[in-house]
Amino acid sequence: MKRILVIGSGGQIGSELVPFLRKKYGKENVIATGRRTVLPKVITEGGPWVYLDALNQESLKKVIYENSIDHIFHMASVLSATGEKIPQTAWDINVNGLINVLEVSRRYGVERVIWPSSIAAFGPTTPRENTPNETILQPTTMYGITKVSGELLAEYYYKKYGLLTLSMRLPGIISSETAPGGGTTDYAVEIFYEAIKNKKYTCFLKEDTKLPMMYQPDCLKCHVNFVEIDESKFKRHVYNVTGVSFTAGELAAEIKKIIPEFTIDYKPDFRQEIADSWPKSIDDSVARKEWGWNPKYDLAGITKDMIEKLSKRLV
Repeated sequence: MKRILVIGSGGQIGSELVPFLRKKYGKENVIATGRRTVLPKVITEGGPWVYLDALNQESLKKVIYENSIDHIFHMASVLSATGEKIPQTAWDINVNGLINVLEVSRRYGVERVIWPSSIAAFGPTTPRENTPNETILQPTTMYGITKVSGELLAEYYYKKYGLLTLSMRLPGIISSETAPGGGTTDYAVEIFYEAIKNKKYTCFLKEDTKLPMMYQPDCLKCHVNFVEIDESKFKRHVYNVTGVSFTAGELAAEIKKIIPEFTIDYKPDFRQEIADSWPKSIDDSVARKEWGWNPKYDLAGITKDMIEKLSKRLV
């Protein structure tokens, strides 16, 4: 059984990825990292965890060596909206943290490093409809800049050292378990909480803003694919993946089918400019063809499942 390290276990994806992996591979084989004040009890009480600062190469070496790590999920990241407020910190954590992980991994014989990129790697010069896998990468946010830099670093470490690095350009992630964490697509999570609790929501994006999204169960499946699929299937190291694209208005209309009294208004803020620089829809046909990517949830399925799960906790 492979030994897996998840760096950044307290984030939107990591906090659900760790329990998911432990259930699949055994709790003792999945080591979580983070700060006690950040990690939820499901992680700290569900299996082994250690404090780790990815910016400290010595502590990274110690954790990887002492736990005989085979695969690493490097999830630690400052997201898009937060990154515009603290761009220098975003660069430090997103880029310097990644290069530390790559460098220690190649020295200590780690087999695979899985690191999520983002649709933020694209920019206003990228085709916005059905954005292809190979295209122009000229982002206008610090978060996007760090993702392009990370993609290049990961490719470099594969070509120079043979370290298998795999990245997926994730769209907005919608989760029923984890609160939003400073992203431009966070409205698509916040809206469900407000619809259930208060029956109204003020959206920070325009009604017709269309963005690619993915439901968390599909996101977790995608990460596990990168662990389990044979290396020969991967013809490249960065893949577009997506679930479904929709506008803020279309999501609100879907919610109203289940909660008829729900109302929404729109007051765009600085995040609108970020959203306008990103694709409206993603072409992930390369991932589907090469390694069988196949998401399950559409907009109706996401909405129904989110409301069912959140209602049990919030009502």
